Amino acid sequence: MRILSLQKFFLSLSDSEKEEFAAACKTKVGQVQQIMYGYRKCNPALAIAIDRESKGQVTCEELCPEADFAYLRNSNNEVA
Repeated sequence: MRILSLQKFFLSLSDSEKEEFAAACKTKVGQVQQIMYGYRKCNPALAIAIDRESKGQVTCEELCPEADFAYLRNSNNEVA
């Protein structure tokens, strides 16, 4: 299944910006394209990186719906 928000965001970048974006996410352009077109699933760590580096234009919930990011976003992050 295509990830339209990732496709819209990623295709708006120049070739050099795509390389920079992928590097900031600690991956390669080809990996982003595989995820974008639905050929590969996105793991939670990469989903968080893409969310962060796209400044929320592509959410980790959309990239990796099987992970419970809502729990993490709503937790106090306090350790007992």
